[in-house]
Amino acid sequence: MKEIILIKNGEIALKGLNRGNFESILIKNINKQIEKLGRFKISKSQSTIYIEPIDNNINIDIVLDKLKDIFGIATLCKAFAIEKNFENIKQYSITKFDEIFRNISSFRVDAKRADKTFPMLSTEIESKIGEHILNKYKNISVNLKNPDIHLTVEIRERFAYIYCGKIEGAKGMPVGSSGHGMLMLSGGIDSPVAGYMMAKRGLQISAIHFIAPPYTSDKAEEKVKELALKLSKYTNTIAYYSINFTEIQLAIKKYCDENLFTIIMRRIMIIISEKIAISNNINCLISGESLAQVASQTLLAISCTNEIANMPIFRPLIGMDKLEIIDIAKKIDTFETSILPYEDCCTIFTPKHPKTKPDITSVKINESKFDFMPIIEKAILSVKLEMISNY
Repeated sequence: MKEIILIKNGEIALKGLNRGNFESILIKNINKQIEKLGRFKISKSQSTIYIEPIDNNINIDIVLDKLKDIFGIATLCKAFAIEKNFENIKQYSITKFDEIFRNISSFRVDAKRADKTFPMLSTEIESKIGEHILNKYKNISVNLKNPDIHLTVEIRERFAYIYCGKIEGAKGMPVGSSGHGMLMLSGGIDSPVAGYMMAKRGLQISAIHFIAPPYTSDKAEEKVKELALKLSKYTNTIAYYSINFTEIQLAIKKYCDENLFTIIMRRIMIIISEKIAISNNINCLISGESLAQVASQTLLAISCTNEIANMPIFRPLIGMDKLEIIDIAKKIDTFETSILPYEDCCTIFTPKHPKTKPDITSVKINESKFDFMPIIEKAILSVKLEMISNY
């Protein structure tokens, strides 16, 4: 008998002939998250990943806590692997969960017989183990619809596995299985949530942040790095690119109409983000925009922003309201950091009366008042790269 972790894949099981590729990426991500916790043997079979501790002093509960935030995992649990004979299964179903059974009023037994050579049917296993538990504990009963606990028995190739209850995983697709995206990461609430949601769909995330010293402080960038660190819990290591945007913003302020400042600023940010993305084999941008949330996120404003782009811009928050976004930010532990009072370059240079219905002709006329490309190239040459990781 040995303690083991069972992981169920979820969406990956629907990938047909490509499933093995997705499982391999998921296993690689699992390894990254738990390698510092000890040595493990990781294997896969029948849409299940098995994590077996090799070292004796590994705390399984700490490992489970790490694993529950990895995208691609539907459910996970701590199980006991035992020899495949019914007397063993019956014995351990009580000895390993005695304390649980003494503190509940109802239970249910579920059996899954993946090994069809096992001499008992699933219904027979369920019935006999249920009877055994009822004989041992007189104050509990079977409840098939809403039991206090599920005792599960899985009969598989090598062993029988028994466990009580499952932990909900992060679901989604393994990070890195859908490509690589550049997150335009500000110090606000929305952009970390946007990065989280695209990572859940399998994108590896890099991040770009625009600073404007001396108008923005070192504290403001430290806040953004902290957001990237919290995000990396879900996304693997984040390549964090920092761009000095001061000269560009001052030029926009000097040569362009104030009410178009934000739109032009966003367009130049996209130009810079795309250039850095392309040079690093990144295939899309990610933005935290939500339709009509602020003046720069109206339909026409977003259309003007899109016009300058040559690669896809994903906006996973586009149809969400602020409260929905805040709920996710709290769930992923970025909210309290996002509301720290250190302003980024977007908020410092916000015009008093931004245009909510800009037209692309006016935007381009304003942009033509100054040759921005030399200072854009200068800003790109000043880029600073830092690798940020939670593990």
